[in-house]
Amino acid sequence: MSDTQEPQRVTAWVRGRVQGVGFRWWTRSRALEIGLVGWARNARDGRVEVVAEGGRDRCARLLDALRSGTTPGTVESVVEHWGPAKGNLEGFVER
Repeated sequence: MSDTQEPQRVTAWVRGRVQGVGFRWWTRSRALEIGLVGWARNARDGRVEVVAEGGRDRCARLLDALRSGTTPGTVESVVEHWGPAKGNLEGFVER
């Protein structure tokens, strides 16, 4: 699948039972399959913060996966923020 769009950055805050259940590893796997770069980390308040860069369609596919109901744990909500890619990321890592 070609992605000719300008790269975008999406930051997603995932709320629910998403820490200690393999959620960041699962997110990393999905992002790499889709062809995104970025990271996922646990936040102190129990959410997981996901930052991904790539074409908007690919980023939207990751958001769809996060909301799919097939993640480890239980996702109650995903709040997203879009912006231009910063271009300073390589690979996709768990932080």
